Amino acid sequence: MEPNKEDNVSLPATAQITAPPILQDAASQPGFSAIPPVVPPSFPPPMAPIPMMPHPPVARPPTFNPPVSQNGRAKTSDSDSESDDEHFEISEESRQVRERQEKALQDLLVKRRAAAMAVPTNDKAVRDRLRRLGQPITLFGEQEMERRARLTQLLARLDMDGQLDKLLIVQEEDVAPKEEVDDEVLEYPFFTEGPKELREARIEIAKFSVKRAAVRIQRAKRRRDDPDEDMDAETKWALKHAKNMVLDCSNFGDDRPLTGCSFSRDGKILATCSLSGVTKLWEMPQVTNTITLLKDHKERATDVVFSPVDDCLATASADRTAKLWKTDGTLLQTFEGHLDRLARVAFHPSGKYLGTTSFDKTWRLWDINTGAELLLQEGHSRSVYGIAFQQDGALAASSGLDSLARVWDLRTGRSILVFQGHIKPVFSVNFSPNGYHLASGGEDNQCRIWDLRMRKSLYIIPAHANLVSQVKYEPQEGYFLATASYDMKVNIWSGRDFSLVKSLAGHESKVASLDITADSSCIATVSHDRTIKLWTSSGSDEDEEKEKETMDIDL
Repeated sequence: MEPNKEDNVSLPATAQITAPPILQDAASQPGFSAIPPVVPPSFPPPMAPIPMMPHPPVARPPTFNPPVSQNGRAKTSDSDSESDDEHFEISEESRQVRERQEKALQDLLVKRRAAAMAVPTNDKAVRDRLRRLGQPITLFGEQEMERRARLTQLLARLDMDGQLDKLLIVQEEDVAPKEEVDDEVLEYPFFTEGPKELREARIEIAKFSVKRAAVRIQRAKRRRDDPDEDMDAETKWALKHAKNMVLDCSNFGDDRPLTGCSFSRDGKILATCSLSGVTKLWEMPQVTNTITLLKDHKERATDVVFSPVDDCLATASADRTAKLWKTDGTLLQTFEGHLDRLARVAFHPSGKYLGTTSFDKTWRLWDINTGAELLLQEGHSRSVYGIAFQQDGALAASSGLDSLARVWDLRTGRSILVFQGHIKPVFSVNFSPNGYHLASGGEDNQCRIWDLRMRKSLYIIPAHANLVSQVKYEPQEGYFLATASYDMKVNIWSGRDFSLVKSLAGHESKVASLDITADSSCIATVSHDRTIKLWTSSGSDEDEEKEKETMDIDL
């Protein structure tokens, strides 16, 4: 009797093949047909795997990490060919290296395309292209060449990204009739055309400077080659004279704080100006008698300076004007044109021209005979404060609140040097009599010495504990340098090694200005404490003559 199909137990194929033969015999005997066969739980014996290849099975080797090829993918062997789904992730460091390489390659391609692109040099055309591309036409502190480089990079990236539509729009708009382009170029010259008077002034300045430079160079050669000249002894004597300077006299100069002072060319008159707008002329050597009062400015006076060739003097004011006076109080000229208050004023060594600085970010050159404005010079990004002329007359220096000192060639009108080093506004500049050293002082409490030949800073003097309001060289040979400061002191420094020679303390408030006589025998200082102070050497005239005789004998 065959067993019921419903009672059959489904077994794996392996179990059915390996069923014990004993159970089959028992089911076929009589008497056992009614009893379903009881199949004990059977566990199939372990069987060797069915060989897939004719050769006998080989033990699987231990697993190991597959080697990595140069392209970053794992190498697969024949035994691992079935595991194609396995992927090996790149490490973060490798990904960053790959990104850097791609970025460097992209930058290189951009530079190559930028070098091959035609970009206009006209700043107005550059601004127009940036405007059409929806970019800012200028950035803070951006110069013309920097703006053109930015446009070049932008166009190159558009070309790389395939945005040719924008690029073509810009180029199509630039392709205009030649007449319009020519008109546009003519409307934007690369220079500022000056008046005929400026050309004549430049020629006259060039002739004057050639003569003065020849005299200076000849004197320097004589001092170098003449065995009777001992520069070290002369410098030592001048520094000793400066070291013996003491307060000689003091007097109140005005009811308001004083802002400037200047000696006449013969040293017999001292001029002072104040916030009251009044300029006073004092009789030397004792500033007790007032010679003249100059009253015409409507606001405070900011500076005063005497002419180097005659008895005229110039004053600057916050009323945006400068005025030329005679010592008897006669007003000769009024120079109008600045758009903001004036800061400093200086005479050209020829005495024919006057330089003024203003908070309108310009300095200007005037003809004192006609009162005409010869030159309006821009170049500083902020207000211009200090101005000085080289003794030869060929160069001018300006300083401003942009922390820069610029040197200008008056014969060509070009800015030939830009001295960067101060970290705060520069209030004063002054040329050395040697012609190639320039001193500057500013709000960073420093006095810097610049060498025009090496085009860099020669020395940095930590001059004061507060801002330096004015710097001035000794006018004969530059033996020493004087600096005035808001720390209420005036310091004298050696012109050779810039060591401190003497500190003149006596003012009770900020020292605004100073001046030195032509023979270096006296220093005048004015302050916000409203006083004028004169400093002279304490040695007697007889002692000085003996020192000179001794120095000559030693030579």
